[in-house]
Amino acid sequence: MSRKLIIVGDSAFAEIAYEYFTHDSDYDVVAFSVEREFRTRDELFGLPIVPFEDLHTTHAPGEHSVYVATVYTQLNRLRTRLAGAAKSRGFTLASYVSSAAFVWRNVELGEHCFVFEENVVQPFVRLGDNVVLWSGNHIGHHSSIGANCFVSSHVVVSGFVDVGESCFLGVNSTIVNNVRIGRDCWIGPAVVVTKDLDDASYAKPPHGEIGRTSTLEFFGVER
Repeated sequence: MSRKLIIVGDSAFAEIAYEYFTHDSDYDVVAFSVEREFRTRDELFGLPIVPFEDLHTTHAPGEHSVYVATVYTQLNRLRTRLAGAAKSRGFTLASYVSSAAFVWRNVELGEHCFVFEENVVQPFVRLGDNVVLWSGNHIGHHSSIGANCFVSSHVVVSGFVDVGESCFLGVNSTIVNNVRIGRDCWIGPAVVVTKDLDDASYAKPPHGEIGRTSTLEFFGVER
């Protein structure tokens, strides 16, 4: 039996999430939702776009799940805030794992995760809540990805790596074995990380030089 789903967002990620949930899950997408001040249209794919502030009154929380389809805006703070708000109003947070992903049987998967196609997630990996794994990543054995992270595409996370909360890992970046990445880090595209990173580090491409400004200052967000 299909479960009713509301997708929060109406951007490109929301459109992609609609395709995957509709054609590769047992969810039935019934509506989209955005915050009132950002609502510029009434429908998407023939479905209503409901003001987020009204969602719990227009769609019974006990009968609907929610997925927040926003990317790494504000160092993942936007997705984190909206998911938390939906959960506090009684909605169940949905996850999606592509049928074309390889996720080993003992992987620990948090709530509100989105795992695209061609990801390899090896044994004993832990994925926290609200993690996005875009297409084609390798998450090595015994590694952990903290809550609220965004891993782009063709990223290699080697074995026994610990990635802190609210990090962004850029396209084609690599983290070698036994490295700890602090929370709120931004790893640029194609950067190879060979040593631990402190919280709020910005590893700049192409060689991973650490920026003088913390990511919290750069993105204007609070911890």
